Amino acid sequence: MEEIFLPVLHSFENNNVFSGSSGMLRFVLTPNVVMKNAKEADLEKSSILAQLWHGLYCLEKSTVEQEKVFPMSEAGREEIRQWLIENR
Repeated sequence: MEEIFLPVLHSFENNNVFSGSSGMLRFVLTPNVVMKNAKEADLEKSSILAQLWHGLYCLEKSTVEQEKVFPMSEAGREEIRQWLIENR
């Protein structure tokens, strides 16, 4: 099965929401960014909410099956990828 693409961590640091799919798996990743100052995110306090569901439709037309909060770090990004693969 194909690899699950996730954007670079910097994208989440800039408060960008990401949605994707793999087969019938659909997911959305929503950052919760805590700022150290006006220009710098506090990665230790920030997190990413991951929600997943299966089906043909978008989030608004579906029921979220699982959700989990991950740390906003490279390790957290890889944890998200593994979680999505396990639930594919």
